[in-house]
Order: sequence, then structure tokens, then C-alpha cells
Amino acid sequence: MLYPPFNFGYALHILLNHEPAFLKDPKPAARPGTYAMTQHPPLRLIVLMPLRDDWPSAAELIRRLDKAISSDGCTMEIILVDDGSVQRCDRNDFQSGFSVVRAIRTLRLRRNLGHQRAIAIGLVHVQQTTSCDAVVVMDADGEDTPEGVAQLLRAYSDTHGAKAIFAARSRRSESLVFRSLYHLYKLLHRSLTGISVRVGNFSILPSQYLNTLVVLSELWNHYAAAVVRSNLPWMMIPIPRGTRIAGSSSMNFVALVSHGLSAISVFGDIVGVRLLIGSLAGSLLAGLGMLLVAMIRFFTNWVIPGWATYVTGTLAIIMIQLITIATSFTFFMLSNRTNLGFVPLRDYSWFVEEAVDLYSHE
Repeated sequence: MLYPPFNFGYALHILLNHEPAFLKDPKPAARPGTYAMTQHPPLRLIVLMPLRDDWPSAAELIRRLDKAISSDGCTMEIILVDDGSVQRCDRNDFQSGFSVVRAIRTLRLRRNLGHQRAIAIGLVHVQQTTSCDAVVVMDADGEDTPEGVAQLLRAYSDTHGAKAIFAARSRRSESLVFRSLYHLYKLLHRSLTGISVRVGNFSILPSQYLNTLVVLSELWNHYAAAVVRSNLPWMMIPIPRGTRIAGSSSMNFVALVSHGLSAISVFGDIVGVRLLIGSLAGSLLAGLGMLLVAMIRFFTNWVIPGWATYVTGTLAIIMIQLITIATSFTFFMLSNRTNLGFVPLRDYSWFVEEAVDLYSHE
């Protein structure tokens, strides 16, 4: 094979006028968990806060949130879901020189529905009216902290927006009685559903998840449980709970019990099957007990006046009750599979009174 003659002059020209690639400075890497303005467009973030009469806390929380993530390369719109507040908000409390907050809006509901249903309506409102990249769901009283939002954003960035991120409480600040009852509830929840209670409302969702969640009837009862039940990818990170900024919590014992039962109801079919199996197993044991009593009565010399009658009667009553419970659960589950429940996307508008802009970035 013949090679062309080496041109020394041309090679010298290339070396003098073109810098070799290995001498060029590499591009600086972006800090993990941040959205570099030079590499990516700003993350469009919606922050959804359900509240009832916590206007001063919400205003202060928004100011803290604006400062906490001002360097994370994102823009925020705040939606305050007014869950039937008695007090009207003061618009002046929400006027400030924000860095990343572009708008603050209230979505007033016609009546008090509770946090979970307020979140459901807020998510449908976002899906129907707003374009965004992700949605942060958090309380407006300060227990969900701005620093926690920054942690959620870093985890969201690390997963490239492919998962929902929930805050797992690494430290609780409630009383000993509350923590004891909460652990008892966790045990009951695990026994009935097979799923541990580990997360609350504080989370960040990819916007594409909204298309699935808004048609889940389970969302109407419990937000976090609905996300778990939807089989959408999710994960959790440890974030400590903060303290209230102002005022006191309006959550009472009845509301807490109702909240816990709402979470369990999302897994109603699983609970029904477990209770059905338990009822049938209990009735079988009662039947075996009756058989054992008959064998002892007729094939042994143990004589206790009237004991066989009492024991057999008691076991028969238990067995009948368990069979009745099992039959009731069977028909209940079958009827639920044919009924179409509350669909947030279809029915949410009945509860929305108005949407009012409190702040808009000039």
C-alpha cells in the first residue's frame, strides 16, 4: 500500500492554530440536587397548601420558602386551598419582594372538607388549569419546613423526576400519648392492609402523575395512600417535622381517628379479604372446638356437670357470628366492584367556590 508523503508544514499549521482537545478546560459540573440555569430551564414548581384560617402562618412560610430555594434554579406558584376558612385573608400579608415566587392564588371551597379532600381538589385544579414540571404538597402551618422542600427538590433532581418523593418523619414532636396511639394505629394498619404507615402529605410529585391521580376515587379519601395504591413509582427520604409558626392545631381526636380510617379505607378490598380469611379461619376453629368437646363428652370419663352444653353453645354462637361477618364482607366487596365512586376529575368543581389571585410577579 502506498501512503502520501508527510506534509510537515501543514502539520505545523494545525498545531499552531488549533488547541488540542485534551488541553481544553472541562465544563464545570453542576452541584448535585440543583437546577443549573446554564444547563437546564428553570423548574416550574407548583406548591399546594391546604389550610383553614392559618393565613399568617402561610404568609410567613411562603417568605421562608422563597428564601430557602432562591438558589435552586426554579420558579414557584403557590396555590392555597382555602378549606372553608372562617377568617378572610389579608392580601397585604402576601405582598413581598419574592425571588422565585411568581404567583400566589387561593382556591376557596364552598365548605370544610378536611385536608385530604382539599388536597384532592387542589391537585385536580392544578391538572386542569396550570402547566408545571412538579407539584409540592405541604401543610401551611410550618410543620412542613422550607428546608424539607429543598431536600425534596434534591431527591427529585437525583431521580431525574421519575419518582414521587415523600417525607418520612425522622423525628416527631408530639406528646407521649399521641405517639403511643400513633404506634398502635401503625400496628392496626399493618395488620389490616399489610402496608406500613411511614409517610404523610409532605411530598413532591412529577406533573405527569396528576393524569393518573385525578381519576382515582381513592384520592378523595387519602392522598398518600392513593399514591401508594396507584402503583406509581415512589420513594421516601427522612425529613424531620418542624413546629407551627403561629396558632394551634385544630386537629382533634375524632379528626385523627377519621383520618386514620380514611387511609385504611383506600385498601378496602385488601382489608376485606384479610377479614374474610380471618373470619373463616375463626369459624373453622370454633367448629373444631365443638367437635373436640363432643369427643371429650362421649369418649372420656371427664365429668363436669353442664360444661359440654355451655362450651358447645358458646362456640356455636361464635361460629355463627364469624360466618355472618364473612358473608357480609363477601357481599360488600362484590358490591363495591360494581359501583363507581367519587371521581375527583369529574366531581371536584361542585366544591369550588372561586379562585382569587393574591400576588402576581410584575
